[in-house]
Amino acid sequence: MSSARLLAEASAIAAIAGDAQATFIVNDRADIARLAAASGVHVGQADLGPAAVRRLVGADAIVGLSTHTVEQLNGALREPVNYVAIGPVFGTSTKDTGYAAVGLARVRDAAVRAKSAGLPLVAIGGITLERAGAVIEAGAASVAVIGDLVATGDPAGRVREYLRQLANV
Repeated sequence: MSSARLLAEASAIAAIAGDAQATFIVNDRADIARLAAASGVHVGQADLGPAAVRRLVGADAIVGLSTHTVEQLNGALREPVNYVAIGPVFGTSTKDTGYAAVGLARVRDAAVRAKSAGLPLVAIGGITLERAGAVIEAGAASVAVIGDLVATGDPAGRVREYLRQLANV
């Protein structure tokens, strides 16, 4: 969508999120995150780097960075970010990252590295309700879910299922 439409949509979501005291993170677009008054922005390896993002969104905004390899993770831990993400954990058709699934062993290793840097680890890619518990048990602080939330046709209901299941992990 155009930048103007994206800004309008993001601004509307940011207002709803604010009313609900929810966190709203914009993907890839630090400019849109700042203009929409989002809680923060998540960037990938090919996006604007975290230091430049931080200058744009400010010290109080949440900044997250996706990683896919040990080298990327090690680099991310030296950046001005609030969290790092690892993935895809499992195969996914939602987004082609160009990287193979990293698996739970990489999640365990990444969680240890992130924790030593004082950062939470978010796991993304191929996460389903059936797999989410194992991902959290492997050390991820949270999971990012896309496809599985809309697969049932009831995203709100699916979110409630995740919250119930993960409350017990």
